[in-house]
Amino acid sequence: MRRQHSAADTVRSRTASDRTDARTLYVRASDPEEPSTLLAGTGVLLPGAAGPVAADEDSSAAELLERLEQEAAAWSAGEAEQYLALVGPDTGEEDRAALLRRAALGAAPLGLVSGAWLQWLTSPANADSETALRILALYAEDLAAGHPRADRGSAYLALLHRLRLGERAVPAARLAHDPVIADTAFQLVGPLLAMSRRPEDFREEILGADLCLRAAGLLPPLALVRELLPTAADWSAVDPGAARGDGAPTGLALSRAAVAAVLAESESESEAQSEVGRRLATGFRWALAALRQWSAALHAELESTLDPAYDMAELLRVRAREAELYHHGFELEGRPLNDWFVEARSEPYGLLRALAASRLVKPGRPDRSPLLRALIAQDGPMFRIFSPTDEAVIRRWVRSLPAAGRPPTISPDAAPDAAPGTAPAVAVAAAAVPPVPDQEPGSLREAYHLLLNRADSPALRRYAVAYVRGWLARSRSDWHLAEHLPPEHWDPRGLLPWLREQHDRHGRDFDSARDTPLPGREALIDSTVQLAPLTLIDGSWLQGFTDYTHASSEVGHLLFSTYWDELGNGEARLNHPLIYREVLREMGVELPPTAAREFAHWPGFREEAFELPVYWLCIGRLPRTFLPEVLGLNVAMELSGVGGGYRQARLALEAHGFSTHFVDIHNTIDNVATGHSAWAAEAVDAYLAAVPELLGPSSRSEVWERVRTGYRSLNPPSGRRARRAARRAQRTARAAGNTP
Repeated sequence: MRRQHSAADTVRSRTASDRTDARTLYVRASDPEEPSTLLAGTGVLLPGAAGPVAADEDSSAAELLERLEQEAAAWSAGEAEQYLALVGPDTGEEDRAALLRRAALGAAPLGLVSGAWLQWLTSPANADSETALRILALYAEDLAAGHPRADRGSAYLALLHRLRLGERAVPAARLAHDPVIADTAFQLVGPLLAMSRRPEDFREEILGADLCLRAAGLLPPLALVRELLPTAADWSAVDPGAARGDGAPTGLALSRAAVAAVLAESESESEAQSEVGRRLATGFRWALAALRQWSAALHAELESTLDPAYDMAELLRVRAREAELYHHGFELEGRPLNDWFVEARSEPYGLLRALAASRLVKPGRPDRSPLLRALIAQDGPMFRIFSPTDEAVIRRWVRSLPAAGRPPTISPDAAPDAAPGTAPAVAVAAAAVPPVPDQEPGSLREAYHLLLNRADSPALRRYAVAYVRGWLARSRSDWHLAEHLPPEHWDPRGLLPWLREQHDRHGRDFDSARDTPLPGREALIDSTVQLAPLTLIDGSWLQGFTDYTHASSEVGHLLFSTYWDELGNGEARLNHPLIYREVLREMGVELPPTAAREFAHWPGFREEAFELPVYWLCIGRLPRTFLPEVLGLNVAMELSGVGGGYRQARLALEAHGFSTHFVDIHNTIDNVATGHSAWAAEAVDAYLAAVPELLGPSSRSEVWERVRTGYRSLNPPSGRRARRAARRAQRTARAAGNTP
C-alpha cells in the first residue's frame, strides 16, 4: 500500500538536507565554549550582505522597521487565529491533548532559548558603549537578572513540565535529538544561536531578527496552548515581546531601544546608517520568513494530528528501527513483523493498516486490545517499550478505529511548495560568512587587543588555554608562603563567616595605616593610568556568564548579576569603565577607545600592566572549564578593596582634588552583607554544595583546592620558581592543542 503524505511530511522531506546543519548548530551553539568558527562549512541559510532586501529609497531605516514590525504583528495575529480554529466544540479531550503536545514541542526549540541570541553581543571591547548597554538591558530583562531560573526559557520549560514533556528538554540541546520535532523548528533558531557566537559579524542581523521575534510576540501555535490552558504558564514571560512584570518595559520596547542605539551610532554618516538599516531589515525579514515556513509546517502537522492515525503512524516510523531487531518470529498478514518494521522506517501506513486488522487490536476498545492489555502491560513482553505519552497515542488510535483507521486524507497537492515569505533573496549561504583570522598573539599587548572581542579562532583558543594554565600553575607555586587564603577546608555552613573576618581585617589594616604618607600626585596618576587596562574591562573575568546556559543558573545568576552591576545596569552614569575614564580625564589623561589597537599599544602603559588583564580576558572565555577557578577569582576580586583598599584610595584621590566616585561606588556595591562580595561567597557555596551530586562524593576537596587557587590567582607569586612553573604549564597546554 502506497503511503499518502501530509503537508507536514512534505515540509519535513523538503528540509531533510538541512537537518544536520540546523540541528547540529542548535546543539553546538548551546555550548558556552564553542569556538566562533562553528559556522564554517555549514549549508544553512543566514542573513547577509550578499543578498539583502534594500530599504525603500523614500523611507528611513526606522520607518522601514516600523512597517516590518506591523507586518510581523499582523502575520502573527492572523496565524494565531488559524491555530485556534483547529479546536472546536466537538474536539475531544484526547485530540486536544495531542494538539497541545505537538504545538508545545514544535515551539520548544525557540521557546527554551528565548533571548539567547543576545548572549555575546556585549564584550569587554564595547562594554562602555550606549548600544551595548541597551542590548544588555534587553538581555537582562529576558533573564530576570538577579533571580535563578527566572529567564524566559525557564518559563517555557515550566510549561513543558505542566504538559509532562519537560524531561525531553533538559538541557534544551536535547531537543535536537527528538524525532517528533520537525526540522523546520530549528531552521531559524539554530543559525541564530550560531550567529550569536559571531557578534562582531552579525550584530545588526541578530538585532533585526530579535526585533522581528518581539514584534511577532507569542508564537502563534502557543495561542492555541494558552486558549486551552490559560493558567499553565507565565505567558508574559513566554511572550518575548511582553513585559516581565507590572511597570516593567516590554521586550519589544527594549528591543526597539537597542535598534535605535545601533542606528544612532552612524546617524552622522547617512551612507553608513543606510547600510546598518539594510542589515537590520535583512535580519528582520530573514527571521520572519523562517517563522512563516516553520509555522506553516507546524500547522500542517497539527491538522494531521487531528487524525489519530497520523500520530500512530509517526510513532511507528520513529520506533521502527529499533523494533525491527526483535520481531522475526511473529507474522502479520503472512510477512515477518520485522519486515514490516523495515518498511515502516519510511512508509509506516502499510504496517498501520495491517496492525488495525490484526488480532492485536480490538477497534474502539483499547482496554480489550491485546496490544495494550497484554503486550505492553506491566507483566507483558513489551513492558516499558513505550512511554506514557506513546501509550496515550496508541490508545487514542485504537479508540478511533475503524472510522479513522486509515491514512490522513491530505494529499501531496495540498502541501504548499513554500510558505509565504521564504524567498531566498533575503538569505545567503553560510559560505559567505567572513572567516575568523587564525592568528596567535605575538605579545601581551596584541593578546589584550584580540581578546577584547568575542571572536575566536583555534590559535587564539590555544593561547587563552595556555595562558590560563600557566597563570594557575604560577598561582599554585610557593603555596606555603600564601597569606589570607580561604580556609583549608570548605565549611558546609558557608564561606560568609570567613568573608566577614577578612572584611574586619581590612578595616584593621586601614586603621593601622592611617599615618602612612599618601602617594604624591604624580605617583597617584601613574598608578591610576597603569590600572586602566585592567579597570576599563571591569567584570571581564565574568564575561562567560553572559551565556544563556549559565546566566540564570543557581550559580551563574549571581555572577551575571555582578557583571550587570559592573557595567551599570544599563545606565551609562553607573558604568564602571566610563566612571574610571572620567577620573583619568580629571588627571589630564585621555586614552584611546579601549577596543582600538592604539589603546593596547599606547606608550604610556608599561608591559606588566597587561599581565593580569590578559588573564581575566582568557579565563572569561572558559567559564565551564575553569568554573571553580573563576569562582575563587571572583571572591578575591570583589573582596579585595572593601573596607580598606577603597577607603585608602579615597583619601589619596580626595587629597589631590580628584573625584572619589569610582572607589566609593565599589566600596558600596562590593559589601560583604548584600553586595558583590556576599554574592561571590554565595556562588561558591551553591557550587560546592552541589559538587558531590555533579562529580561524586570525593570530588569536593579537589574542587575546593581549585577555588582557592582561583582566589590566589588575583595576586600570584612572581618569583623565579613561580614563573618557571608557569612556562612549563604553558608548554604542556600548547602540546595538548585546543583541549582545555
